[in-house]
Amino acid sequence: MAGAGGGSNDVQWCFSQVKGAIDDDVAEADIISTVEFNHSGELLATGDKGGRVVIFQQEIEKSQPQCRSEYNVYSTFQSHEPEFDYLKSLEIEEKINKIRWLPQKNAAQFLLSTNDKTIKLWKISERDKRPEGYNLKEEDGRYIDPNTVTALRVPVFRPMDLMVEASPRRVFANAHTYHINSISINSDHETYLSADDLRINLWHQEITDRSFNIVDIKPANMEELTEVITAAEFHPHQCNTFVYSSSKGTIRLCDMRASALCDTHSKLFEEPEDPSNRSFFSEIISSISDVKFSHNGRYMMIRDYLSVKIWDLNMENRPVETYQVHEYLRSKLCSLYENDCIFDKFECCWNGNDSVVMTGSYNNFFRMFDRGQRRDVTLEASREGSKPQQVLKPRKVCADGKRKKDEISVDSLDFNKKILHTAWHPQDNIIAVATTNNLYIFQDKVN
Repeated sequence: MAGAGGGSNDVQWCFSQVKGAIDDDVAEADIISTVEFNHSGELLATGDKGGRVVIFQQEIEKSQPQCRSEYNVYSTFQSHEPEFDYLKSLEIEEKINKIRWLPQKNAAQFLLSTNDKTIKLWKISERDKRPEGYNLKEEDGRYIDPNTVTALRVPVFRPMDLMVEASPRRVFANAHTYHINSISINSDHETYLSADDLRINLWHQEITDRSFNIVDIKPANMEELTEVITAAEFHPHQCNTFVYSSSKGTIRLCDMRASALCDTHSKLFEEPEDPSNRSFFSEIISSISDVKFSHNGRYMMIRDYLSVKIWDLNMENRPVETYQVHEYLRSKLCSLYENDCIFDKFECCWNGNDSVVMTGSYNNFFRMFDRGQRRDVTLEASREGSKPQQVLKPRKVCADGKRKKDEISVDSLDFNKKILHTAWHPQDNIIAVATTNNLYIFQDKVN
């Protein structure tokens, strides 16, 4: 299988672009922490540990429409700054945990970005005209004495170089005691949720000074704490429904029509554990790091440490599909625990028509699973051989001692190179993959 894509035909994935410095010595602030396409796929946003948001815009080749367009920097701005909580003597990192685009309503674009404590609503707008000919102001900004004005002028708009402005429109702060891990826009286009380790809050996009607590799993005695919330997301079509996942490997679906506080779930999705796989690490590797609804709203995908599972919302007892991402690491869990890699939080994403799912792995590998054909492929994001339109070669990892040609031994995998964040264009076969401080863009081969 050369690749996985939107439909029954094979897709040949080829290199398109890579963004970011080549240096081996990577600054902590430059590490990419989130990647997100907007609803049309024209814009692609990344957030990093330095609190910056970089937005790339797809530029269509007018002269060669058959050629795929490139993504170029559209806007860069500092979303969050480091802060200090004086009451708790805690530093609040500027790292961007999540970015979510709001559906476009006018010429401007809006997005939500969050660090551990504060969510901000940003407006990204273009200006290509400027007013000239003020009566009481010179062109350089100096004010004129009104007594010297002898004639009245009507100001006019003149063309200017395109300027993209990012301005903060709302700041939603002071609602989370613990670190925010998820934000999700509701399909009513008015509200959104934010989740931390123990609570989920519901916000109105226009109101910043209050939110409603809709889930609270904090026990009266913190010594009795057995699980934390790891991810949460609204249903894409039903504005009353949302899910949240836990560190115990369960997913709870809640209906806000049932009660104001959704501590009692409507559905519980939990797979019985296989006793033969029980080990010291079972609880850690069963923790869910990401949950995503399919675009059609029928399924949800969850990612734990070793696998991706697809659940049908109508069937709670077991997932309908399970895909092993890197089962060959099961024998390496001890060393992964010692170097803390076992706590890495991998994200996952659907393609535009929900036929393929994608998630990351180690050694800058990422995996695609074609749901219809039950086929999978491992690809690598690497600068070696990164020529435009060069087809990616499928990679194979050898789990036992007998290594074939072109296979990679498990022992030679680089666990410092990992793909945690991936995104798929909502309509086309274009994917964005973040490797430490680089953003790779791949697309299907155009014949």
